[in-house]
Amino acid sequence: MRHAAHKAAKASSARFSVSKALFTSSRGSHTAKAVRMAQLADGGAVVGLAPEVVEKLNEVAPMSRRAMREAAKAASRKSTLVTSASLAALVGTAATALAFSQQNASRLVLADDGVETTQIKRVSDGAASRSEDRAALKESSTSNNGGWQLGETSSSMDASLLSKSLADNPNVAVLMDQDSSILPAGFNPNHATGEDGSGYPYGQCTWWAYTRRHQLGLPVGSHFGNARDWGTSAKALGYWVDGTPRHVGDVIVFAPGQQGADADYGHVAIVEKINADGSIEISESNVKGLGVISNRTFSADAASKLTYIHY
Repeated sequence: MRHAAHKAAKASSARFSVSKALFTSSRGSHTAKAVRMAQLADGGAVVGLAPEVVEKLNEVAPMSRRAMREAAKAASRKSTLVTSASLAALVGTAATALAFSQQNASRLVLADDGVETTQIKRVSDGAASRSEDRAALKESSTSNNGGWQLGETSSSMDASLLSKSLADNPNVAVLMDQDSSILPAGFNPNHATGEDGSGYPYGQCTWWAYTRRHQLGLPVGSHFGNARDWGTSAKALGYWVDGTPRHVGDVIVFAPGQQGADADYGHVAIVEKINADGSIEISESNVKGLGVISNRTFSADAASKLTYIHY
């Protein structure tokens, strides 16, 4: 019995030692080693503690310092790995963008690279080229015969509408086309006009004749002199002068005393209309007052006795 009691006491002492090791570890904490010792004792269960308490202790048992250092190193390695992977991805993206930009830049070459040309040789010297097989032009049946037409037929062109005059003044050119069959031989439409601005006193008959010719776009001399001298002065410069009224704008020259003209200076007027019976209507100044423009009509017989300056 004493022996048995002694053994029981030893067992009790062992259980007490295990419990003490559990709760008296370094600095009063439940280390993993202590908990493990408690688990190994008595088949893996802490002696003297309920199983649910042992399970809870296993969950909340603090890590050892070594475990904490290992965990920190593992976290550092994981962070470094993630950072390295992100940096590698960023570098790869930049490299790809650079490669694309260099590829696009290579397409924007301002000057073409030098190239070598290869001469194509005929496969067979006996083969005829197209140029060698062509017929001579003189043997061609193509005809180049044709005509120029401005309309459906050549008869649609009115030759009378084409000016044949070489006059610089377009108004003179039109009048010359109308008079082409009766122009004086050798008439020069571009003769000197003697014009350099009006040299005639305001309101006089000469002033009006000069002004009216300008209004109609016809040439007139600036220094033809007195009205009686206008025919002679104009003819000397190359104007066409005769005794027939031909166009609106012709200058009419009255000799001194003719049809009421001044006995010393004569008179000049402008043809405004030529009637079918040969009579004419004129405009003139200073017949009814200085600067007063008036009109008269002369019969064909009276008109035929006057002098006319045309162009």
